[in-house]
Amino acid sequence: MVKGTVSSRYVEAKPRVRRGYFESRYGQLHVHNAIPPGGGFEEGTPLLCLHKSPLSGRVFERFLALAGRDRSVYAPDLPGFGDSDPPTSRPAIVDYAAAVGDFLETMRFRQIDLLGYHAGALIAAELAITRPKQIRRVVLVSVPLLTEPEREAAKRVPPSIAPNVEGAQLATEWQRVAESYGPAAPIELVNGTFIEKLRNGVHPAWLTYAALQYAVRERLSLLTQQVLMLRPRDELWDATLRAREVLPKARCVDLGDQGPGLFETASELVADNVREFLRG
Repeated sequence: MVKGTVSSRYVEAKPRVRRGYFESRYGQLHVHNAIPPGGGFEEGTPLLCLHKSPLSGRVFERFLALAGRDRSVYAPDLPGFGDSDPPTSRPAIVDYAAAVGDFLETMRFRQIDLLGYHAGALIAAELAITRPKQIRRVVLVSVPLLTEPEREAAKRVPPSIAPNVEGAQLATEWQRVAESYGPAAPIELVNGTFIEKLRNGVHPAWLTYAALQYAVRERLSLLTQQVLMLRPRDELWDATLRAREVLPKARCVDLGDQGPGLFETASELVADNVREFLRG
């Protein structure tokens, strides 16, 4: 394992961080975007970031401001999350990937790199498998390669509590979010995730279901691109190590000093490791 370290020094110029809407098969796709300050000259390959559930592309806000200094970076809200229009029925991972593929077609990228976080890692893998010529390199962060007992246990846990008129479910949902981050997490981080989970309604449950139905081991084994795995000490610490065993040629960076909330609390560390990999 390689220990992640912060080594790069960022230039003073800041990227332009913007948002926009693009058409997809489910309606409008809301995309967060960072553009390098140099006007496009000598940029690296663009990077597309796919978020975890129950969050949105907003989770990459700090990361975009760092990674966007030498390349264009895009972070869509997946369908049904953030400000993106929802699907009308429960999608599979291939459907989420196809909707993101609509964005890639609109932008006419010749090549692009991918970063996927938690369930977003599965969508990134599916895109890379189905678009091997367009997708150059892949970064997978906290990969949910669950064992069968873990998968069955996850299916038995309701992803959200049904609302009621008294709002009694709110305390339970808050506790679940707080426990997922642990007692050391900043209250602002817990509060932000709690708000996003409530806002996204049923769609985190849909994405969780899609991830649990996805043949992770079989699909990961089909990746042909160079892969970087970032392994923070979160609930997928062991699962990500299993993914590393499926992809023995992948580079795995152990971020054991970091836990849940990696992109909110250690964005510079992530940007350093990603930049080194994408430049190599």
